[in-house]
Amino acid sequence: MSNTYKLNRRKALMAFGLMGAAPAVSGSGLAPIKGAHYIHGVAAGDPLSDRLILWTRVSGLDAATEVVWQISEDPAFVTVTQTGRFVTDSGRDYTVKIDVGGLKAGQTYHYRFTCQGATSPVGQAKTLPLETERVVLAVASCSLFPNGYFNAYRAIADMTEVDAVLHLGDYIYEYGAGLSDYGMGNGRLLGRVPEPPHEIVSLADYRTRHAQYKTDADLQAAHARAAWICVFDDHEMTNDPWMAGAENHQPATEGDFNVRKAAALKAYREWMPIRDPQPGMLSEVIYRSFRFGQLAELFMTETRFLGRSRQLDYQTDLKRDAAGKADYDAFRAELNAPERELLGAAQRQWLQAGLKSSVADGVRWQVFGNQVVMAKVKGPDLKALYGEERIANMLKMLPPNVAGVIGPMIDLFSQTENPLPLNLDAWDGYPAERERLYGYIRESGARAVVLSGDSHQAWANELHDAAGERVAVELGVTAISSPTVWFDHLLPNFSLARVLADQNAEVLAASTDRNGFVRLTLTPETAMGEWVSVSTITARDFQVTVDGTFAAQAEAHRVGPLKILG
Repeated sequence: MSNTYKLNRRKALMAFGLMGAAPAVSGSGLAPIKGAHYIHGVAAGDPLSDRLILWTRVSGLDAATEVVWQISEDPAFVTVTQTGRFVTDSGRDYTVKIDVGGLKAGQTYHYRFTCQGATSPVGQAKTLPLETERVVLAVASCSLFPNGYFNAYRAIADMTEVDAVLHLGDYIYEYGAGLSDYGMGNGRLLGRVPEPPHEIVSLADYRTRHAQYKTDADLQAAHARAAWICVFDDHEMTNDPWMAGAENHQPATEGDFNVRKAAALKAYREWMPIRDPQPGMLSEVIYRSFRFGQLAELFMTETRFLGRSRQLDYQTDLKRDAAGKADYDAFRAELNAPERELLGAAQRQWLQAGLKSSVADGVRWQVFGNQVVMAKVKGPDLKALYGEERIANMLKMLPPNVAGVIGPMIDLFSQTENPLPLNLDAWDGYPAERERLYGYIRESGARAVVLSGDSHQAWANELHDAAGERVAVELGVTAISSPTVWFDHLLPNFSLARVLADQNAEVLAASTDRNGFVRLTLTPETAMGEWVSVSTITARDFQVTVDGTFAAQAEAHRVGPLKILG
């Protein structure tokens, strides 16, 4: 991978996982086409046992226009199961979204659209089963358009067996096309330049960025392969938001935070195959569940806008005295404060009730579609790894501005008593909220499998509560195309993922070697996760490999230990 990024303070912090991730896309290069046409593909989503969301966008329109949709059990549409009409207009950016009901459970359907004599590509999607002994899910996150080709999406499209695709967020990124913008080292080389070329803030900006992503042929193929179940993370709006602000939002130059959030959410709802909220509900209410017969229930959570307290930050919230001595006790007290939230009260109540109901109904597995890593992960103790003298010599070899950021971080994470978390934006930044969730899992007897995105790193974790009891297993997904390595290049023969696995009890394995996705296969006895990787994101020719396989057995009233199979 060609990395020509300028390392600034923000990116040095990102190397340690202290901040999120970031940029976007480039144009289709197509000549203008007159009349209705479909350059953004088709998609289906939010499958239920009797319903599917069907989506497309019709280009070439300049007024309210009727679009016909069709759904069939056969790809040739010899017999049309259902058809209907939908009027789209500029108020929804000429997107089309239909919630089709009255379908058969566990049935693969094919769908298409026609408008002004033009017919769309055909997509396929499967409704949820009422009974099944096997479910296969592709789990994805973090697709940074300029940084590389969406080869991992193509690999998902080529899967011979997949019931649904789960996207855990960072489907788009908000950053622009400046020389130092995230991903633009590769973006300039590959001709994948974000549109618009500035950081997106307005509704028009967000619509343009979504439109550009969906011109990508590999993403279109993955959408046409199966129904998607999606949640947003942070970059669908801006880096590291919380209820009332964001790290990457400056009100003085970018306007009111809530106005920007509303624009981002409107564009997301328009451009994604997701069921719209019930009347009277906030657009942020994206948490919902999906039941795959008696085998599994999937709980998709929202951890950005509804309940999240402001993220703590080591640079601003770790107070120091005049001599520079840090007050770690005060910082830990604030970090562990019970009022710090990630889900919010309403979502917690929904999740608590949902877990109890799922287990009471005899559902075998309870799966969490969750944005950020849940495991306890302390920062890397590099002094223990290299020794203080070698660390000092390494820092002398770095540019002063880089060493000035990395050095204090190394000191910070070398605390031997009560080590500090690596990523305060993840669940580690909200330990009281995590314990509340673990309590719901314990009291319900759920066999919990947590799926996590955001980190650009593959994980296999075993999660324990404050008393040390195992409550869940976690599979973290690497990125579709976002950078997977930051800090490793600064030190010789260093792998942050390997160090995190060696120094953290809950981390069985971790990898930043490649981009890809997780394939999760559920049977009544076993939950098996595979790290599926692509060999490159900077060339069109690539190979697909499985770089790690992990499994846990279903025990009575809880999940069994996570084991490394390969």
